[in-house]
Amino acid sequence: MKILGIESSCDETAASIINGNKNSVEVLSNIVSSQIDIHKKYGGVIPEIAAREHVLDVLPVIKKALFNANIDLKNFSKEIDAVAVSSGPGLVSSLMIGIETAKTLSYIFEVPLISVNHIEGHIYANFINQTKIEFPAIVLTVSGGHTMLVLMRDYNNFETLGETKDDAAGEAFDKAAQLMDIGYPGGPVVSEQAEKVTNKEYVSLPRPMINSGDFSFSFSGLKTALLYKLQKDKNYKKHIPEYCYEFQQSIADVLIKKTIKAAEKFSAKNILLAGGVSANKELRLQFSEASKKLPQTIFYKPELSYTTDNAAMIASAGYFKARDKMYIDWKDIKVNPNLAL
Repeated sequence: MKILGIESSCDETAASIINGNKNSVEVLSNIVSSQIDIHKKYGGVIPEIAAREHVLDVLPVIKKALFNANIDLKNFSKEIDAVAVSSGPGLVSSLMIGIETAKTLSYIFEVPLISVNHIEGHIYANFINQTKIEFPAIVLTVSGGHTMLVLMRDYNNFETLGETKDDAAGEAFDKAAQLMDIGYPGGPVVSEQAEKVTNKEYVSLPRPMINSGDFSFSFSGLKTALLYKLQKDKNYKKHIPEYCYEFQQSIADVLIKKTIKAAEKFSAKNILLAGGVSANKELRLQFSEASKKLPQTIFYKPELSYTTDNAAMIASAGYFKARDKMYIDWKDIKVNPNLAL
């Protein structure tokens, strides 16, 4: 079954063709047009600018994805079994571009349409080129807009156990990088600086809600604590690696402890890491080590190319929905910037 995936929830315009077979997903093409360089000078995504870029990029990106998968547009309805599109959560104006494009393709070529939750997409990135995942599974989705623990009982069966009460981990990384004036996006630059640390004991930061007894998160206080430390340290610019290391470790400690606790509580067979922050090298390494304490639980992480926003993950989620005939009429699909999992 071949699925065309379209992703435009924030500042990446993406299209992908995947071939699904049983519990396996093979990527035939995956094209991403990123706007990072455009928004970098603003220190964050400007919704109006992002939407305009999506308008310019969406058709060329889809055409390239079809070309790379050796699919002629004239044969679209014969070779593509369904179109999957991210309908939320995300930026309203950005989501609209992808959805309207998907609706048009569904109508013109008379192929089924699938509405995909963007968070579902991140979760199903783990299923690309992977056939051994079992249920129940605990999923930690951690990105610029979301930090949440999810119990996945089966395909298309999710229960949110806890999420952030304020800033998501990815957003916290961006704010930390901004406070230290080291660049954007924050996750990669903080990680890069943390690798240069020489004195891991130089500064100490709190681990917010690490012992709260639930599966919720909060990182706004960590950001504030970092601000106060920087304000008191007249020489902090000489110790950027130390601050980055401690900030990163604080987030990792909280994420790992709560995820392991959830895996124990629900006797999870697998732990899945998902979202943009799942690309963090140290987080991936420490999760691998921590999961070894649970012999019955196997840790999986998506390939690096599928951690940030892309359409292969949307197409992957679309395939597992298509297996259950979870289609939607093109007239009924709507943008939902606050779409819950």
